[in-house]
Amino acid sequence: MKMLSMAAALAVAMALPAAAQDVSTAPPGGDYQKVSELVKLPDFIPGLGDLYVNPDTLPAGPFLAYDRDGQLVSTIYMVPIADLEEGKTFDDLAVPGGQVDHVDIYYNAGHPGVEKPHAHVVLWHVDDEARVAAE
Repeated sequence: MKMLSMAAALAVAMALPAAAQDVSTAPPGGDYQKVSELVKLPDFIPGLGDLYVNPDTLPAGPFLAYDRDGQLVSTIYMVPIADLEEGKTFDDLAVPGGQVDHVDIYYNAGHPGVEKPHAHVVLWHVDDEARVAAE
């Protein structure tokens, strides 16, 4: 329950707007790199999209997720469960994509790039109908 409360607080804190470069279309530029070129993952991951991240922000991110047309659909944080259990805080997290429509949080046992168990905190910039169409 404590972890769920921390994850909920994390999602609320991340829903604040951020001033930054325009990342609305892929590739986002700046320090962001295509995740599939950094680790062994496909270019497009169903349910998430085409991911970009600044390697200096790993493992948590933010990861920028684009649909098949190159439009930003979500900002994702991959928060290590061990960090949450140890009481680590994640303050002032950016939301490069701006306005958040809704948030999903779910467990992931690990994958290339973020091998340890973690929570995916997905800040959707599009409504649920557009999210489903983008998958």
